[in-house]
Amino acid sequence: MEKINETLKRLAGSEGFKKRYESMRIQTLNHPEIKDFLQKHRDELTSETVEKSLSKLFEYTQQSKECSRCPSLEGCVNYMQGYHPELFIQRGTIDLKYDKCPRKVMHDEKRKNEKLIKSLYVPSDILHATFGSLYKDVDDRVGANKKAASFAMTYQPGTKQKGIFFHGDFGVGKSYLLGAIANKLADKNVSSMIVYVPELFRELKNSIGDHTLNSKIETIKKAPVLMFDDIGAETMSSWTRDEILGPILQFRMQESLPTFFTSNFNFKELEHHLTYSQRGEEEKMKARRIMERIKYLAEPVLVEGPNRRG
Repeated sequence: MEKINETLKRLAGSEGFKKRYESMRIQTLNHPEIKDFLQKHRDELTSETVEKSLSKLFEYTQQSKECSRCPSLEGCVNYMQGYHPELFIQRGTIDLKYDKCPRKVMHDEKRKNEKLIKSLYVPSDILHATFGSLYKDVDDRVGANKKAASFAMTYQPGTKQKGIFFHGDFGVGKSYLLGAIANKLADKNVSSMIVYVPELFRELKNSIGDHTLNSKIETIKKAPVLMFDDIGAETMSSWTRDEILGPILQFRMQESLPTFFTSNFNFKELEHHLTYSQRGEEEKMKARRIMERIKYLAEPVLVEGPNRRG
């Protein structure tokens, strides 16, 4: 059997290998990002250093950066799924380091939140909702669709922008709009969190016993984009209204974090719902305080159309 060193020497001496190597070399050095990197560091590099680093430079050119060539995280074309390369200089030589790509960052963040808050799980049709698949035969809902699409397309992290309070009858697609917004934001690498309010409040109440209540509330508070699905469907207690919902909304007001809601109630009806606790206590001022925060965070948009659940 031929030794590997002898094989390499034989290949290196062949005309075919030389041509392929030279073609790869030229292609690598003419790659726009490689040219830009070499130009930027021209004072630190010698031609000999560049030649010795060709394998690293070639490795860089063969991979996707910023998810530009990957259809999804599962379809990542890179050597390490979910990680993209970055060129840097170390001790006078060119090397590569790998960092999480935007999709991997979002995936890990979502997994972290899912482990912390089980109520994040929503029906699969909502998770896969897109503006392209919204019902096109519902003329009454065109306004709501446009409002939702406008936010998703124009929102930039760090800017102050109101969310939307979608209200209307059962089954008209309010939750579906949240899913479409969340998916469009995900395409822009903006993370969001959808929570089903009745289940959320039940879970937070149960979290008192295992000492995870505060960490869960902190996670919800700080979500880049937060979506409360079906607010008003829960059995309201003074505790959930004043100790859970109030502080979350107050924090998001102070930090100008986009917040969305869906409800079968309009503003006036929701205020009435918030006024009465499950004990039958009437607390108008506390309900009004919550509503002022909701009105500050989101503009009301009526969603109409036929009941799609029927």
